[in-house]
Amino acid sequence: MHLSWTLRTFISSLCLLLTMHLPAQTNPNILDFSDAKIISAETGYTSAPFTIHYPLTSEINKITFKNNLAPFLRLGFNYKWFVLRLSIPNIGNIRNASNYGRSRQYNLGMDFSFKKVYYDFEFKYIQGFSIQDANRWDSTLDEVHRNSIQPKIQSLNISANAWYFHNKDFKMGALLGKRSYYKNLVHTWYVKGTMNFFGVDTKNGGLIPSALQDEQNSKTMSSTFSAFDVGFVPGYAYVNRFKNWQIAGWAGFGPVIQAKYYQVNGDFRGFLGLAPRYDIRIMGGYTTPKHFLFVVTDFDNKSIRFNELIYRQSFYTIKLVGGYRFPIKESKKSDFLDRIKL
Repeated sequence: MHLSWTLRTFISSLCLLLTMHLPAQTNPNILDFSDAKIISAETGYTSAPFTIHYPLTSEINKITFKNNLAPFLRLGFNYKWFVLRLSIPNIGNIRNASNYGRSRQYNLGMDFSFKKVYYDFEFKYIQGFSIQDANRWDSTLDEVHRNSIQPKIQSLNISANAWYFHNKDFKMGALLGKRSYYKNLVHTWYVKGTMNFFGVDTKNGGLIPSALQDEQNSKTMSSTFSAFDVGFVPGYAYVNRFKNWQIAGWAGFGPVIQAKYYQVNGDFRGFLGLAPRYDIRIMGGYTTPKHFLFVVTDFDNKSIRFNELIYRQSFYTIKLVGGYRFPIKESKKSDFLDRIKL
């Protein structure tokens, strides 16, 4: 936990250094509050359920893994070029531990905009999953305790992305709504460059329970599924304001080049291919010159296909972001200067 706190502090400091060198820009479609003191808070959770598809039996062709949920809390302060962010460690798991086990989770991120490009870096790690409805093949489970707890399964997702928005009026700061917000409709096409490393593994046998493994297919005995991919995803972005309500989001779809691996008894086997990549973000909320409150969602779907065996994982975050902008004080003119006649 101390390591996680240190990394969060480093990321926040790096964001501060970057924003110090990015000049503020005026835009007729945006109402800017960079000169105001702004306090904010956000809370929510990140989840990363995944599935493994394979004709395991005549009745079972998919098994589902879910982690327990751990809410987070972040506090922030903005004033001109100064940015301070404080992340409180995950509060604890909220799902029933007897059916979902306990999950450890670390989420780190950094984002900033420069001209027409928005950059985003993410690190997501979760340890501790449960196999859903495992009582279908495991006689030690029953209808009350249906899931098989797998504390050794861990998931990792590291990504670096850059969105090029064609419309120069499409600014990520105004879309997020803290230091500025939109006054009317803006939309544009975009291209996202993306690079990712992700996967799951376990140190306790295979990911697929031994009772369901196919002896004729070594992939079903694998303890690791992982991939590295890179590519470009085109899409469409939209933001609009109705009175004090602002809705926004973007959606894209495209292929990536993927190097994929699986591991059986310590031996890695790799392949090269193509994989689909989705890019979806939706947010909306209420904002005035003094207050703002947004619901923000982020969906990141990844997959690896080994012929008839398919691993799919959905990383998603849902959070509530609120804050207050202190009124900007009018600068007082000196009485002496008022008496000067030029």
